[in-house]
Amino acid sequence: MPAFETDPAPYAGDGLAPDARSADLPDTEADPEAALAAEQAHLAAARTALRRMREETEALDLRDVGGNDVSNKLVHSLIQARIAALADHAHAPLFFGRVDGRFADAPDVSTGTAPVEVAADPTRPVERFWIGRRHVHDHLGDPMVVDWRAPVSRSFYRATRIEPLGVELRRRFGWTGGDLTAFEDEHLTDRDETDRASAILAAEIERPRVGPMRDIVATIQPEQDEIVRADLGDTVCVQGAPGTGKTAVGLHRVAWLLYAHRERLQRSGTLVVGPNRSFLDYIQQVLPALGEVEVGQTTVEDLVGRVARVPVKAPDDPDRGRLKGDARMAEVLRCAVWSGVAMPAESLLVVRGSRRWRLPAYEIEEVVTALRGRDVRYGAARDMLHQRLAHAVLVQMERAGESPDDRVQDAVARSKPVRDVVNAVWPAVDPAKLVLRLFSDPEFLAANADGILTTEEQALLLWEKPARGVGSAKWTPADAVLIDEAADLVARTPSVGHVVVDEAQDLSAMQCRAIGRRCTTGSATVLGDIAQGTTPWAAADWAETLRHLGHEGARVEELTQGFRVPREILDFASRLLPHIAPGLAPASSVREAPGSLTLNPADAADLDTAAAADARVLLGLEGSVGLIAADARIPALAKALAETGTDFRELGADTATESRLNLVPASLAKGLEFDHIAVVEPAEIVEAEPQGLRRLYVVLTRAVSGLVVTHSRALPDELAA
Repeated sequence: MPAFETDPAPYAGDGLAPDARSADLPDTEADPEAALAAEQAHLAAARTALRRMREETEALDLRDVGGNDVSNKLVHSLIQARIAALADHAHAPLFFGRVDGRFADAPDVSTGTAPVEVAADPTRPVERFWIGRRHVHDHLGDPMVVDWRAPVSRSFYRATRIEPLGVELRRRFGWTGGDLTAFEDEHLTDRDETDRASAILAAEIERPRVGPMRDIVATIQPEQDEIVRADLGDTVCVQGAPGTGKTAVGLHRVAWLLYAHRERLQRSGTLVVGPNRSFLDYIQQVLPALGEVEVGQTTVEDLVGRVARVPVKAPDDPDRGRLKGDARMAEVLRCAVWSGVAMPAESLLVVRGSRRWRLPAYEIEEVVTALRGRDVRYGAARDMLHQRLAHAVLVQMERAGESPDDRVQDAVARSKPVRDVVNAVWPAVDPAKLVLRLFSDPEFLAANADGILTTEEQALLLWEKPARGVGSAKWTPADAVLIDEAADLVARTPSVGHVVVDEAQDLSAMQCRAIGRRCTTGSATVLGDIAQGTTPWAAADWAETLRHLGHEGARVEELTQGFRVPREILDFASRLLPHIAPGLAPASSVREAPGSLTLNPADAADLDTAAAADARVLLGLEGSVGLIAADARIPALAKALAETGTDFRELGADTATESRLNLVPASLAKGLEFDHIAVVEPAEIVEAEPQGLRRLYVVLTRAVSGLVVTHSRALPDELAA
């Protein structure tokens, strides 16, 4: 793999370089300096072109382009999104790779279409495509940088010597800040060239990080790319060991889907669901960096909170939370919602002018029975009942020689006699009040949970002191999910085109149903690791989770090749796998980092001081630092850090403090990564919760470069070699 590296070279030209897709460039082997200079010139020209594209977009006259205020606002928002997508980030490479080859039926690289297989055609001239984060074209419309999501870019990620996909040369670029400083070449059709690991690729994977998660467009591996480019109609579940990039794969799949199916997903919407706000803060910059600025990001609690609209004031204890998250609760709620439907006790009398129209009770009963047999939501059926009763009255009018029209039927449907009958036989249901009654009224709960929940389970659900109303009740997160379920039984929840759900192994069945309702007409990308399930209701297998999400039968892809976590750290953490997930194969890592794992015994009386000292040592290294401990120890560690004047940011706290050192409660560590971490007292993390060993596995695998374990007690037996 020939490589060349030099110091950054300025580019003095202001004009655009000629289209080099088929032009000759300096020979790499004969004159590497000239080749690098040509690439730097192409970079400068591409940046000039990108600036021109942005300026042209900003100069558009948007006055009265839509015909009315609503259309004008829509067009204006679309243009603003386009301007944001054309931003040139000075410290990010505009392109990171290049492919030279003879591509048969090469697709239009400027637009997103369905996936296209790019094959070799020896009769075609050699073409060059620079692969980057966004499309850039010159003043003639010819591409200078091809979006990484374009069909032709697939060959950059997946081409091999065995299956080159038309690629003769693949070039990777090295960067320092925003300056192109090096390149590496692979000649895929040269059988004499020896395969070597890419130093540029390794350096990008291992590059220290401070702040939010970055995109991985320059380092996507073939098995990851296959998932990223899965079709919109496919729901994909990714079982990913720590460091395999499953979260990044899910986010990049959203970006690819928005590129390939832009119009459809702009209408239906896309959504990313994460485990907590800290996690969303960590991933929030990935999609905007890829040019996608309109993807919703939320937690399950926030998602259902918009529907439930109740103040969550208390946590659930493990046993009660496990029961509330059980899928059987859906049937209890269904019974409760429909329990109010009754048969009429008397006939319906409607007065119109001087005439009276009477609908006997048995006819009302027939209408109610027919509606109950239809597969419609409770609220929709209730609305239909008004119209059905009014229609029955209109039939009588017609038989009497009158000619009523639709306006008469609507008037009858809105009349007080009809409303009174509907309220009596099909009362309105308030989801929050319904759940409140279930937890407050033993007889109501027993009537609707009979044969579904045991007597002991019903007793567990009941509040010791029933609340006086919805506003004063001590609602829990699990309660809000139940209210969301009841709300969907009354009125259908709107669905979006695609949902990404991360850390899905920690979702209860009822939480899965809540998310699944949001993608009943779309697809999903489900991400997680069974070994990292830490909630009392964590999934035992993906088949169960997918069934509750409503996507049973979705394909499950397993990522076991780690790229971020060093092998020494991963092997240490994997000692826990036989005890927490015996069915999973241990993950492997492509990275070796001797000395990346340090076990640091300390005295119990000085543990917090020792941990703070370890954190300060790690701050002397490049990159981000995480100090992770059981939640109960966080205040003591914060005090120890403050006493030494060490700046830190506490995750989960209401603070906007910026610092390389992050103080992390173990319960919030999932999904995050730091270059270096110090883990304090693993035994406490294990003892803090029923799934403590799984929580420890999560914590130990957050490190990208180095792990220090500071402990005064013996390490858990499960970590013994």
